[in-house]
Amino acid sequence: MSREQLLRAAADYLGRRPNATQDEIAGAVGVSRATLHRHFAGRAALMTALEDLAITEMREVLAAVRLDEGPATDALQRLVSACRPVSPYLALLYSQSQDLDPDATVEAWDDVDGQISTLFARGQRDGEFRPELPAAWLTEMFYSVVCGTAWAIQVGRVAARDFDRLIIELLINGVKTS
Repeated sequence: MSREQLLRAAADYLGRRPNATQDEIAGAVGVSRATLHRHFAGRAALMTALEDLAITEMREVLAAVRLDEGPATDALQRLVSACRPVSPYLALLYSQSQDLDPDATVEAWDDVDGQISTLFARGQRDGEFRPELPAAWLTEMFYSVVCGTAWAIQVGRVAARDFDRLIIELLINGVKTS
């Protein structure tokens, strides 16, 4: 099993059991604790590697969705759809953020966050999104909704097929009736 396969398997297990021990993680992914430790010298190293994977995948998502093309609402819809595969990792990182170095985390996500904030700011300038809500805050809410939806799917509260619709409806239309 390659390091990346091991990381993905550990992440999938941690998504279901976020407080699992290293022994439980190793057993669940089918390797010895020593093998897991050889790749990730503890939970902090595993979480850092998972964060690096999520950042890499989010950079690939951002490159693929072309946030600067077309109306901001359309770009946001493309972003949501493209985030579906990485959403379980984002949800895990969101719930386990206490295991990460906060200063390193903020710096590592700066580029990704900046691109998403720029999308929200563009939508505000173009009159598509509410201007009174800070773009940086909208970015944080985007992550929160993506992570919450991933979690709701994982525990069976909502159907996976509704991922895009639920997020877009909430982000674009909110909870207020017309």
